[in-house]
Amino acid sequence: MAAHVLDEANRCLNCKKPQCQKGCPIGTPIPEVIRLMLDGHLDEAGRKLFENNPLTTVCSLICNHEKQCEGHCVLARKGAPVHFSTIENYISGTYSSKMVKGPAPSNGMRTAIIGSGPAGLTIAVLLARKGYQVTIFESKDKIGGVLRYGIPEFRLPKSILDDFEYRHLRLKGIKVRPNTTIGGAITIDDLLRDGYRSIFIGTGVWRPNALHIKGETLGHVHYGINYLNNPDSFHLGEKVIVIGAGNAAMDVARTALRKGVRELQCFSRESTAAASRHEFDYAVLEGVEFIYLKIPLEITDEGVIFADVQENEDGTVERISGTETLYHADSVIISISQGPRNQLVNTTKGLEANSHGLLLADEKGRTSRPEIFASGDVVNGARTVVEAVAHSKIVAESMDLYMKGISS
Repeated sequence: MAAHVLDEANRCLNCKKPQCQKGCPIGTPIPEVIRLMLDGHLDEAGRKLFENNPLTTVCSLICNHEKQCEGHCVLARKGAPVHFSTIENYISGTYSSKMVKGPAPSNGMRTAIIGSGPAGLTIAVLLARKGYQVTIFESKDKIGGVLRYGIPEFRLPKSILDDFEYRHLRLKGIKVRPNTTIGGAITIDDLLRDGYRSIFIGTGVWRPNALHIKGETLGHVHYGINYLNNPDSFHLGEKVIVIGAGNAAMDVARTALRKGVRELQCFSRESTAAASRHEFDYAVLEGVEFIYLKIPLEITDEGVIFADVQENEDGTVERISGTETLYHADSVIISISQGPRNQLVNTTKGLEANSHGLLLADEKGRTSRPEIFASGDVVNGARTVVEAVAHSKIVAESMDLYMKGISS
């Protein structure tokens, strides 16, 4: 591993205007980090990574590198890019075990984080560095949000999240209340009553989008986000149809094959898969069959009735009559993205959301209530982890200014 990392690092041209860094949504100082490692300053390289991105160990594994840092590498124009994902994973993983520093001196102010997904964890870490007393309220039993309950173990080992919780939360004095849903027994106004100076909402998008077709409530039909939450609780049979072909659908398909499914087909209404090339290639390698230009009409006990569609020049698709065909399956998994739950909005006076249930917030995370901030998927819809981290860094600064009484 280390030898391979050094080989990759030595390929870096150390460009004066690094395109790789421009391609990274969070602006990771890639050439500087590589140079520090090659000069023997591994700890300093690791420190740079974590200061810039608290979730660097996570992003090194799950980012869409082919479209971001590696996709912008100048070497990729004529050959293979420098695989910074491998370098970042090695540096961050090696340095992480040395992170044992305790909490920053307290500034006496308390802040609440609702949700421990990528946005919530980023905000918590950044505010704790500034001395805030941070409490995370998580509705599930463990931290991580979509990182733990929406990304398969083979892509992101849960041990990385457990290590993050120990080093970045517990050692830093950040408190976590698991199995606690805000909007139930505890409301946002209760938090304000108890002295939280500001509140951050990063509850993600956990309500699956439905097809709204006949048969969707049958017992062998499931939603992708629910399946990824706990795959072992599902009994899918040997032949499965996945409706959808995005990255989440690839996670569903590849997980199902690892859990014993023998035949799996992914159906898309488009002419190509929406997933990244990397995820698509691995799905094909592992045996997923892709069927394009099909639209589901009805789900039956035997499978799904699809019809052919044709793409129009304006990007829309049009159903072709007379092409209805039943495709057999033991189980059907619908994976066409998801939206937010509305419990917080319904129980918090003055907190506004759009017609899709997404919280309304400006570019600095400020919502319709000045003491409440939000970012991540609950504001922008399902996006990438690194995008959530990048936006949350801006929001953390905005929260800091608000709590200090400075106009942001």
